[in-house]
Amino acid sequence: MSDRAFSSIPLNRRPAKPRIRGVTEIRGPYYTVMGRRYLEDILETMHPYVDGLKFAGGSFALMPRDRVKELIDLAHRYGVYVSTGGWIEHVLRYGEDGVETYLAEAQALGFDVIELSSGFISLPEDALLRLVARVAKAGLKAKPELGIQFGAGGATPAAELAAEGTRDAGWVIGRARACLDAGAAVIMIESEGITENVATWRTDVIARIIDAVGLECTMFEAADPAVFEWYVKNYGNDVNLFIDHSQIVQLECLRSGICGTKSSWGRIATYGGD
Repeated sequence: MSDRAFSSIPLNRRPAKPRIRGVTEIRGPYYTVMGRRYLEDILETMHPYVDGLKFAGGSFALMPRDRVKELIDLAHRYGVYVSTGGWIEHVLRYGEDGVETYLAEAQALGFDVIELSSGFISLPEDALLRLVARVAKAGLKAKPELGIQFGAGGATPAAELAAEGTRDAGWVIGRARACLDAGAAVIMIESEGITENVATWRTDVIARIIDAVGLECTMFEAADPAVFEWYVKNYGNDVNLFIDHSQIVQLECLRSGICGTKSSWGRIATYGGD
C-alpha cells in the first residue's frame, strides 16, 4: 500500500496481489452477520492484505440472493476472490443434479472458488477427483479441504472427535497430490485433529504436508491467534492461512513484522523478493 500511514517506516516485504504466497483468506458471515457496510469497512482499510473471502457453513443459503451478489461484487472491486466454503457436503445429499444446480448458481452469483470439504462424509478419492474436474470444467477453482480428523468442521466436542480416531498424514498427502494433478488450485488443510480439539498440536503432520506438497499449494486453517502466530513464526510470512475476518489486522501485524507477542516480536523478517 503506497499511501499507507507512516510509509517512511519499512515493513517486511509482501508479494502484491494477486499472489500465491502469503495468501490470507478471511471468514465471511457465520459467527457474525456480515453485510455490505461491514465488509466495506474491512476492505477499505485492509484490502491489500485480504486475498479471499469465504462464506462458511453454507451461510449464503440463508441470505437474500441480491445481498450475496452485493458482497461478492464488493469483494471483487477490491481484488478479493470469493469462496463458497465447504457446503458441498450438504449438496452431495441431493446427488449429481444437486451438484449441477449448485455450480450453476455459484457461477451466476460470481463465486470464484468451490471448496470441496469431506470432513463429515466418507468420499472415495475417485469421486473427489471427479468433483475437482467438474468444478474446473465450470470455469471455477476447486479447493479440496483435507484433514486427518474424521467428523471435522462442525465444532464437535474434542472427546467425540478423539473417539473417531485420526488418519495418517500420508493419506492426506496422497489425496492432496491427486487433487492437484486433477486440477485443484490449492489444498485447504483442516485444523481439527492438528491444532484444534487436540491435547497436543500435531506439528509433525504439518511438517510432513508442507514437505511433500509445498507452501504454495497448501492453505492452513488457523482461526486462533496462537495458531497463526506459530505458522508465521515457523514458516515465515509466505505461509497461506485461513482466519476469521476479525483477525486480519493482528495477522498482518505479524506478517509485516511490526508487532507480536514476546515469542514473535522482532523475529519475523524477510529479505529481497517482490
